[in-house]
Amino acid sequence: MEKLTTHALDTASGRPASGLGVRLLRGDELLTEGTTNADGRCDQPLLTDPAPGRYRLVFAVGEYFRSRGVESPFLDEVPVDFRIRAGESYHVPLVFTPWSYSTYRGS
Repeated sequence: MEKLTTHALDTASGRPASGLGVRLLRGDELLTEGTTNADGRCDQPLLTDPAPGRYRLVFAVGEYFRSRGVESPFLDEVPVDFRIRAGESYHVPLVFTPWSYSTYRGS
């Protein structure tokens, strides 16, 4: 069974990003949304057996930092656009601070 998962790390604090809002879209359609757990992961895969095509993950990093007392984070939402091919699993981590981010295709 193929799946799509994510993981978020707040490198400003050096900890997993617990309580980070995440939305998954395909085109304009919202497929799912959730919040990361204490380990910075969603409790369930965002998708199982995903159809091939273009997708977008949107991470609510501005809200996350404001809830932690950062008054004016530079970043608000971080969109990550990517393609899924048939028969493959995808893990899309986000590593971020209030001012920068990085992502990659993990395993």
